[in-house]
Amino acid sequence: MELAGRTAIVTGGAVRVGRAITLALAAAGVDVFIHYNRSAGPAEDTAAEARALGVRAAIGSVDLTDPATAPDLVAKARDALGPASLLVNSASGFPEDTLADVTLERWRRTHDLTLTSPVFLTQAFAAALGNQDGAVVNVTDVKTHRPYTKRFSYIVAKGGIDTFTRAAAVALAPTIRVNAVALGVILPPNGEDESYARRLADDLPLQRIGGTEPVADTVLFLLRNDFMTGEIVHVDGGGHLV
Repeated sequence: MELAGRTAIVTGGAVRVGRAITLALAAAGVDVFIHYNRSAGPAEDTAAEARALGVRAAIGSVDLTDPATAPDLVAKARDALGPASLLVNSASGFPEDTLADVTLERWRRTHDLTLTSPVFLTQAFAAALGNQDGAVVNVTDVKTHRPYTKRFSYIVAKGGIDTFTRAAAVALAPTIRVNAVALGVILPPNGEDESYARRLADDLPLQRIGGTEPVADTVLFLLRNDFMTGEIVHVDGGGHLV
C-alpha cells in the first residue's frame, strides 16, 4: 500500500508513542488527524510539526472512555481532512489494580478506553470507508502473554485487543487489513523516570530501552505491507521470550 496522499486517524496521537506514530506518518506523506483527550497543547504542537513535514494536520478531541463518542471522531476527521483510509488505535490508560481490588467502575472505564472504543471506532471507520481499501493498526502490550500482577483490568483489555485484531482482520477482509504492534519497554510509564525503564530493560535479551522509533517504523511497515493481516508484531527487545 502506498501511504503518501492518504489520511490517517491516530488516537492518542499527541504524546508519547502516539506522537511518534503521527510524525512518522507525516514524514511518509500522510495527512494526519490527531485525536487527544486532555492534551490540547501537545496536540497543537504535534500538528505543527506534522505540517512542517509538508502534510495537512488537524486535531480533535473526544473522550474515548465513552465509546459512544467513537463515531464522532471519524466524522471530525472527515470534516477536517476528508475520508480517512488509515487508523491507528493508540490511545490507552495504564491503571494499577489487581483482581482482588479492581472495582466495577475502574474495570468499565479501562475497558471502554482500551478495548471498547477501538472496536467501535474501527466499526465506524470501516463503514465510512465503504468499498475502498484501508488499514488498521492496534497498539497492544507484550505482557498479554505473561500478565502484569498490578495492571489487571488494563492487561485483560489489551488481551481483548489481541483477539479483536485477529477477529477484525477476518471480518473486514479483503478491503481492510488489521494488524497490531505489541509493545515492551519502550518508554518509562507516566510518573516513572528513565532509570525505572532501564531496570526493566536489563532483563530483556537486547538489554536496552526501545524508544518510540522502532514502534513507528513497525506501524508504517504494517500499513504498507498489503499481504499481512491479523498479525501481532512484538516490538519488545525480545521480552516475550523471557
